[in-house]
Amino acid sequence: MRITLHTGDITSETCDAIVNAANSSLLGGGGVDGAIHRAAGPELLEACRRIRAEQLTDGLPAGQAIATPAGRLSADWVIHTVGPNRHAGQTDPEILVSCYAASLGEAQRVGAATVAFPAIGAGVYGWSASETAEAAGQACGSQGWDGIDEVRFVLFSPDTHAAFAHVFTEADG
Repeated sequence: MRITLHTGDITSETCDAIVNAANSSLLGGGGVDGAIHRAAGPELLEACRRIRAEQLTDGLPAGQAIATPAGRLSADWVIHTVGPNRHAGQTDPEILVSCYAASLGEAQRVGAATVAFPAIGAGVYGWSASETAEAAGQACGSQGWDGIDEVRFVLFSPDTHAAFAHVFTEADG
């Protein structure tokens, strides 16, 4: 599995699956979540509403992941995962690792060979860029992830990019 790092807008990525740093409602929000919902259009919101009505009536728990069709994005799938919110007392780094690992598991399940991730948990959920990068590194190295050819981290800021570059030495800017 090849790891690449980019600074940019995850909604403009062309890949098989884009990971959404969602909130538990799956119905959109701010930050990456809001940007993905806006770019994907109403089809994504409808898919999320169906999941909430049929499967996850209480919402998606932190550390788990679920895939939906990607709507108008240049991807086939959006994989939604909910990071632990440090500000709400969710401080277990294993839940953060689980976000990345569960998302990779969903990517395998839907047959996605290329997966674009944001820095899950960074920003409003209170995890530092370095903690988020470490969690991503643990998840990516935890098993072979058969069928996934590329994991692309699309990072919003140069500081976050630098934190991920510190963890992942195979970065192509």
